[in-house]
Amino acid sequence: MLWLFLLSYFFGGIFLANAVPHLVSGMMGRPFQSPFASPPGQGLSSSTVNVLWGFLNLLIGYTLVCQVGSFTLTDTSNAAALGAGFLLISLFAGRHFGRFNGGNTPDRM
Repeated sequence: MLWLFLLSYFFGGIFLANAVPHLVSGMMGRPFQSPFASPPGQGLSSSTVNVLWGFLNLLIGYTLVCQVGSFTLTDTSNAAALGAGFLLISLFAGRHFGRFNGGNTPDRM
């Protein structure tokens, strides 16, 4: 059953990381891509939609991490599962949204 808890923490990390850009953009009053835009994931949604979408992601992430099993940051496997989900969706989002927001330019030294 431990692997089910770790899977829940992994997806919890995904949802928690996904909440960040939507909440921040929405709270700053800026439009941002969301699944509700046209086309989905590419067009811009209003700041209100992004706050609501970000908050829903936060609630789902909280539920997956804090209400399933007994998550603790001092347990390396728990923290690694959460961190892996957070990192993977962050890398994906950076590449995906970088196409629209100018973030995929090569680094210069």
